Amino acid sequence: MSEAQLATRQHWSAQRERGSLLLMRFTAFVARCCGRRLLSPLLHLIVLYFFLTGRRARRSIREYLERLADWGGRDDLRPTPRRVFAQFMAFADCLLDRLDVWRGALRLEQVRLVDPDGLRAQLLANRRGGRGQILVGTHLGNLDVCRALAELGEQVPLNVLVHTHHVAHLNRLLGEAGEQRMRLIQVSELDAALMLDLSQRLERGEWLAMAGDRVPLHDGRRVAVDFLGHPAAFAQGPWLLAGLLGCPVNLMCCLKIAGRCEIRLERFLDAPAWERGQRDATIAGWVQRYADRLAEWCLLAPQQWFNFYPYWETVDA
Repeated sequence: MSEAQLATRQHWSAQRERGSLLLMRFTAFVARCCGRRLLSPLLHLIVLYFFLTGRRARRSIREYLERLADWGGRDDLRPTPRRVFAQFMAFADCLLDRLDVWRGALRLEQVRLVDPDGLRAQLLANRRGGRGQILVGTHLGNLDVCRALAELGEQVPLNVLVHTHHVAHLNRLLGEAGEQRMRLIQVSELDAALMLDLSQRLERGEWLAMAGDRVPLHDGRRVAVDFLGHPAAFAQGPWLLAGLLGCPVNLMCCLKIAGRCEIRLERFLDAPAWERGQRDATIAGWVQRYADRLAEWCLLAPQQWFNFYPYWETVDA
């Protein structure tokens, strides 16, 4: 494999964080003191720099938009320079929303909740006891809105499994805004000690949240399924964890629709389990269902896909 191909297939966690902490702090300060309207010219210049210098990210977004347009029969989503730049701008807007929600500027009553299965009531009930459940999210939209409102607004026992060491500056900025109050569990792989800890948290009535649309750090437990008409690698971890712990699984995302944040909660698996010798096949079926639902959500908010790396090239040729 050539050096260029190796660079293209670099794992998402190996991408270097771009931008300085000082610039991030300055942008956040201007947004807080002057509002986003006055910040807009500066924000466009900052995003334009990252757009012009981020060839790999531009190429990845073009690929995503092309495949989403094919899969959904939506020619209006075909990638153009303007649409790709708009994806970068949407990410910048998402980061400002993350800061707002941790500072308390975005409140629960300002968010629309789509919860046909009554999962919010179950989350609130677990503050008084009962066994917790699992929430599987995505890097489509803004999961921090869900996390922060759960912690600051609802005060529910929600633990978030993350790997964020590769974005140290952003972590620090979010921590200064209030994210340090969140129950974050840094995780690279599922080992016996972690499984025991998570099991105890569930028995105490706490809930677990994790993203389902990125492969593990060491490309270990993953499965290739169809996503937008092409094979892509997804993590087995959330589904393996659910099956081993016998814990119900729900889906969660937060999209920005017509300028307003919309949290979606959906029941996914009531009693995850597999027959002897069928574990991998069963998990693959669950992951395919998740990928299908994710594709449908992508059509609702096509410019809020924030996986800025070659998503489909994580599958071996």
